[in-house]
Amino acid sequence: MRLLHTADWHLGRLFHNVSLLDDQRVVLDQLIEIVDVEAVDAVLVAGDIFDRAIPPAGAVTLLDDVLYELCDKRGLPVVMISGNHDSAERLRFGARHFRKAGLHILSELGAVDAPVTLKARGVAVDIFGLPYADPEHVRSHFKVEVRDFDSAHRFLLERVESARHPGRPTILMSHCFVDGGAASDSERPLNLGGAESVAWEPMQGFDYVALGHLHGPQYRGGEHIRYSGSLLKYSFSEARQKKGVTLVDIDEQGSVTTQWRTLTPKREVRVLEGELEVLLEEAQSAPIERRDDYLLVRLTDRHAILDPMSKLRAHYPNVLHLEKPGMLEARGAQQLDREKLGFSALEMFSDFFEQTSGEALDEEQKEIVRELIRELDRAEAHS
Repeated sequence: MRLLHTADWHLGRLFHNVSLLDDQRVVLDQLIEIVDVEAVDAVLVAGDIFDRAIPPAGAVTLLDDVLYELCDKRGLPVVMISGNHDSAERLRFGARHFRKAGLHILSELGAVDAPVTLKARGVAVDIFGLPYADPEHVRSHFKVEVRDFDSAHRFLLERVESARHPGRPTILMSHCFVDGGAASDSERPLNLGGAESVAWEPMQGFDYVALGHLHGPQYRGGEHIRYSGSLLKYSFSEARQKKGVTLVDIDEQGSVTTQWRTLTPKREVRVLEGELEVLLEEAQSAPIERRDDYLLVRLTDRHAILDPMSKLRAHYPNVLHLEKPGMLEARGAQQLDREKLGFSALEMFSDFFEQTSGEALDEEQKEIVRELIRELDRAEAHS
């Protein structure tokens, strides 16, 4: 049986106040193409289907379109669990009816010990889903004493273990932060106190563990305990990550092999760093298809620049964030040793004049400015 493991779609996500719905549709179309090319038998979505509990209408429409392609047109089973960004109650609306169409939404804590049994190519596999649940929710639902995320997760795993079929391969789906995982800036903390991680050891005995929450593809404890990662890069800290989906082949004995398939975004997420004039010059020769990327620009110039964002957006319309570490360093150095830095009021005005007029001050103009600065200094001294 061949499964496709994906997670963290975050449909409806805003990236620096820019909607990513069009970008998400592009990579989800690629996911459907992978399903066709690779002859996938079922799709597993390990939580955070939406980016917030009450998603925008466009996000709901996009999910509906994708599920229509997978469940209705191709007749493929889709198994999904709720993540910390989802509303479990809203996500499972109509779940009992959708099951007849092959859509299995596992978001009820009380049903974690009820598997979805899939059959394809002579192989039967049980899939158990652990939706995201904080310790308070587990404590309240089951009337048990759990201290933290790890003890709550272990309690749910014990319920799953008690329901496993001894002769059938078993897959676990869970939306959680496995201890030691590499996090990204775009992941919402599960707990403000910091004690949010769960151990991988109790999951070791499953044939495959399809994880969601962490946005970088990775595994913990063993290659069969795996995060597929998010569909897209949702923060600039993910600029170097590769995004994609995991193909999981499992046989009747529970032997598993995995393969990675890359998703190509409509727009990349990149970080550009350097002096403004150098970056503008490089923009002239940048490939047209890269000029629309989502960019963080980190300027290293140590002098004041007039409206750098407009100058950058003339070449790169999707510059979403601008940092000026060079200016911060210059200000710090100025405070420590102004004379050594040699950054005077005259030079600041000269920079401003050149940027606004396109011409440098001549000596006569500089002398006029010097005299004006001296007058201002004298007035300040007598005030």
